[in-house]
Amino acid sequence: MSISDKFSAFCSNLRMSNNTVSNVRTRYHGITKRLNKDFWDIDDDYSNSLYVGSYGRGTAIHVSDIDMLYILSWNYYTKYDSYEGNGQSAMLQAIKESIEKTYWNTYVSGDGQVVKVSFSDGVVFEVVPCFEFSDRSFYYPDTHNGGSWKTTNPRPEISAINDLNRSANKNLKRLCRMVRAWKDNCNVQMGGLLIDTFAYRFLKDWEHKDKSFLYYDWMTRDFFKYLSEQDDTQSYWTAVGSGQYIYSKGKFTAKAKTAYDNALIAIEKEDKGYSYTANCYWRAIYGTKF
Repeated sequence: MSISDKFSAFCSNLRMSNNTVSNVRTRYHGITKRLNKDFWDIDDDYSNSLYVGSYGRGTAIHVSDIDMLYILSWNYYTKYDSYEGNGQSAMLQAIKESIEKTYWNTYVSGDGQVVKVSFSDGVVFEVVPCFEFSDRSFYYPDTHNGGSWKTTNPRPEISAINDLNRSANKNLKRLCRMVRAWKDNCNVQMGGLLIDTFAYRFLKDWEHKDKSFLYYDWMTRDFFKYLSEQDDTQSYWTAVGSGQYIYSKGKFTAKAKTAYDNALIAIEKEDKGYSYTANCYWRAIYGTKF
């Protein structure tokens, strides 16, 4: 197989199956419909909800957790903020009890900032109830330490990823998924938004960003060189689009340097016609989906 064919097949292997995507869509609309009935007294399955997280940005792989925001009227903020003790917890409990009316045979739990809806096929929805500000950012509950409200702004992150992905021949989202495969294969302590932010910053200035799969060996090499040169002693970075803080989960530059070294060897072996050996080094980076 050519480099182009190898990476094309690899990127396809990282995508969710059509059946999984269909199930996600059905459940997303089912959760929305239930909550709209109970909190807005309307009968539709699309208003007041938003895909966010890796799935919302289009950078998720396999069966990831599905993050969704559910937007409530500010009347509910007044109600739950007036509680003497942790109205945020009471708010999550109300969302949980609503969802359980439809998904009564599914495990539903409140967990800090989200209501988790766990399905038997491994897909987990993380539903975050929230309130929308006029600038289109959101206020959401955090039940920890007696309860508080926090702000998130995912729409600019989604827009930034989509805009560069379009101008870069769809390479950004593919790179984000490839880096997730590396993260999973090499047990790297990085969150999805940090991965997407580093991939964005690298690709926007990469000279071959408009090329296709034929350049993915070089993209691998150059990205992991870029990542290995970052300062992983930082406590936080700022997210693409929103500028919100992304806090460190651990060090990653040493494993990025190993991936860079493996990419150099893989490219050398490909050039010499040792395809099997090259594949072993690509798999050392990306795992068995390659």
